Amino acid sequence: MSTQFLRRFFSPSSIAVIGASEKPNSLGGQVIRNLLDSGFRGNIWAVNPKGYESVLGVDCVSRPSQLPQTPDLAVICSPLPTVPKVLTQLGEQGVRAALVLSGGSDLDELRGGSLRQRLIKAARNTGIRVLGPECMGLIVPGTRLNASYSSHSIPRGKVAYLGQSGMLANAMIDWAAGKGIGFSHLVTVGDSVDVLLADLLDYINQSSPAQSILLHLERVQDAQHLMTAVRDASRNHLVLVIKSGRTPASDLSGLPPTPGIANRDQVFDAAFARAGVVRVNDSDDLFDALETLSRMKPLRGDRLAIVANGLGPAMLAIDKLLNAGGRLAEFTPATQKILRDRDLDLSKPGENPVDLGGNATPERFVTALDVVANDPNVDAVLVVHAPTRMAPSSATAKLLIEQRGRFKRNLLTSWMGFEQASGARRLCHDAGIPTYLSPEKAVKAFMHMVDYQRVQALLQETPPSLPFTTTAASRAESHQLIDKALKEGRQSLLHSETSRVLDAYGLPVATGRYVQTAEEAREVAGDLQGPFALKVVHDGNCRPFRYRQHPHKISAGLLQDLENPGQVATGLEHLATRVAEKFPGFNIAEYCLQPMQRGKHSMQLCAGITRDPVFGPVIVFGIGGYKVNILADRQVALPPLNMSLAADMISRTHAARLIRAHSSDPERDEQHLCRLLVTLSQIATDLPQLRGLEINPLLLNRDGMLAVDFAMDLGPPARFAIMPYPEELREWVKLSNGWDVEVRPIRAEDAPLITAFHQRLSEQSIRFRYFHNKADLSQRDLSTLAHINYDRQMAFIAERLCEDGSKEMLGVVRVWNDVDNIRTEFSVIIRDDLQGLGIGKLLMNKMIGYSRRIGTLEMYGKIMVDNHPMRALIKRLGFRQKFNMEEQVVDAVLRLNEPESDWQRHRLERPVE
Repeated sequence: MSTQFLRRFFSPSSIAVIGASEKPNSLGGQVIRNLLDSGFRGNIWAVNPKGYESVLGVDCVSRPSQLPQTPDLAVICSPLPTVPKVLTQLGEQGVRAALVLSGGSDLDELRGGSLRQRLIKAARNTGIRVLGPECMGLIVPGTRLNASYSSHSIPRGKVAYLGQSGMLANAMIDWAAGKGIGFSHLVTVGDSVDVLLADLLDYINQSSPAQSILLHLERVQDAQHLMTAVRDASRNHLVLVIKSGRTPASDLSGLPPTPGIANRDQVFDAAFARAGVVRVNDSDDLFDALETLSRMKPLRGDRLAIVANGLGPAMLAIDKLLNAGGRLAEFTPATQKILRDRDLDLSKPGENPVDLGGNATPERFVTALDVVANDPNVDAVLVVHAPTRMAPSSATAKLLIEQRGRFKRNLLTSWMGFEQASGARRLCHDAGIPTYLSPEKAVKAFMHMVDYQRVQALLQETPPSLPFTTTAASRAESHQLIDKALKEGRQSLLHSETSRVLDAYGLPVATGRYVQTAEEAREVAGDLQGPFALKVVHDGNCRPFRYRQHPHKISAGLLQDLENPGQVATGLEHLATRVAEKFPGFNIAEYCLQPMQRGKHSMQLCAGITRDPVFGPVIVFGIGGYKVNILADRQVALPPLNMSLAADMISRTHAARLIRAHSSDPERDEQHLCRLLVTLSQIATDLPQLRGLEINPLLLNRDGMLAVDFAMDLGPPARFAIMPYPEELREWVKLSNGWDVEVRPIRAEDAPLITAFHQRLSEQSIRFRYFHNKADLSQRDLSTLAHINYDRQMAFIAERLCEDGSKEMLGVVRVWNDVDNIRTEFSVIIRDDLQGLGIGKLLMNKMIGYSRRIGTLEMYGKIMVDNHPMRALIKRLGFRQKFNMEEQVVDAVLRLNEPESDWQRHRLERPVE
């Protein structure tokens, strides 16, 4: 959907509560009480068909048409079956936002049509936006708005909570109150017939003062919209996600399983990591992670030092750290010497953890921290303290807080105990130092920070250039094979056809000959070097990931170690008989004959593509062969992938550890696998009708990789959770000087091109583009410029191939769309030495055409007054220009498409609604 009319939910000037009464159990009555108690400044009316004059001191009317004026927001608390009629009445009165708290009925009950469809129809017919039903309501403490049935008062804060469960939100409010955490916004969407969580996230990202966003998910209705919204939000806010329904038993979505993946929760993990957010496992972790991430400076790494007044608690922290994948810091020789010379470390002098002993005074703690927290090998320090007579918790906490300016690293504290430790925890909390009940909780929170740094780095990282590119010919050949199979009514490719697809994309495939008869097999075997493997290809084994149901039959239909042509011919007849007996309805399509792949210390891996009903295409990788189910090693990632994302995916597998332990050249082998996964990502993008592709086994040895067995099936075109690279937008043009130039969308791998391009710009060109001098581009700058969301941004670059084989960037044009695709802001910059070749006009026309096609209504930009070449260009392109007195720039505007609704017309007149 969009952010259309969402401002009326969060900043209404008037509210009507439908179905309110003074009965003790009245939902509407509770809403009015909360509105009055919160000090809402606007008008409040009640609507009740029983004709009350007032409800709780608020004027009441019998029906919406009797309201003295059209309210900005309607809060509906009447029985759910009556809500479609109420929505229609409100929409006819001009109400544009309705909050539906009603619940308790089955939305999909089909008597007289499903209630869900009637609600959606009422909303669409009248243009009213609906939040709910079965939502708790919404609370905005900063504007004194509490339109909910919550029984808690909520302090104002910098945390926005967006969830799908009203009861969990109520619990969150109570927990947050105990932690002293306030909220900027708190809203739940309930059953989400119209306004989705992603819509709210877009609005909060644009319009809220929140520094952090907490998300609770039960289900995902539009993965691409959600992923785009979360990725945008995580670049500007700390975003934490908690999801219920992690196991198959608690998954109430009713969706079919994801082929090749035992638990769909793996895909959610991959999606959240790709979006740059931190996932927590339970509600306690949520607030612990929030406290850590909102109060700690960015980490340089994952090395933790521990300073404690006892070895036992410190060892609990170490166990938790190592089991969670963290690292115990190793002190420098200088730090070790100081710790020994000053007799600070009692149990393991000079080593981590630092045990100060049970009689450690506050001063001794500060002295030890001064040494450890300034060690360059340490990324953060955990203070573990148990109260003693010599070292009372509060006194130690006070001195630590007073002296914390001396410590160069992040501090986490765990004040163990309850009565004496509570005061120390309160002091640290008030001072902004993360504090936890136990060492294990502190370590868990630290690992959330490590995870956050990792996913943010992946979000911002500019990957190395791809070592290969696909060709139009390879894509065309693969499409032809798929079209042929679909025309023949097949839902899968044959083994021989899948081999051709893999070969077209440059993946190494084991030599295979495909035969139909025993005599043909005997003849072909005579031309090859044995021993041989022979596989029968029939209707039942052409689909990937099918063996999960019968793992002991993974080799069914396969004969190995056939020594000579005679055995091959006999084996083919044996396989034909076996299929006829066990699967009489199956047709045998072909037989695949391959030389056996033995020796070379090969490792068997599994890689491929599957399709998740929520997130669409997913790349899979892990240990292969018959062990694939037993080892549970399969990792997943959402396409599109680049080399950096592929390397991160591989690093999380057991296969990576085996490669590092046994390979003669681990770096070479990991590079081979990264290229494979990026190629699979490209295949998924190029072939949207591909449902699944499994390569198992994929052999890895000193000679490289080899796909030995594989299967591919087909389905309807896929919808990607992350919009892939728009390959179809590439085109070649010839400039006036005769250069052949490619104009194409930018991609994350273009960071080196952007750096070289920026270095060849004059100060004036940089000032015209950025409105100030920007000598160098930071890593974050490069990520922002190269790594874009194609469904909300676009950048076209002009690129040419130089005589030495390198490529150079000639110019770039960019647009940034608002989330509703009403307006898009442009910028364009051309290299100084290439002015006058028509590159600026070429790029602008390309972007104008693109923006028109996707339905954007208006393109605008701000141009410096003395940028005369740019002003002349946009005049020729038809832009209107107007001098902006306030900003001392020229505003340029071009209408691309005409609005199709009153709301779109209103948005063109006023940027925010």
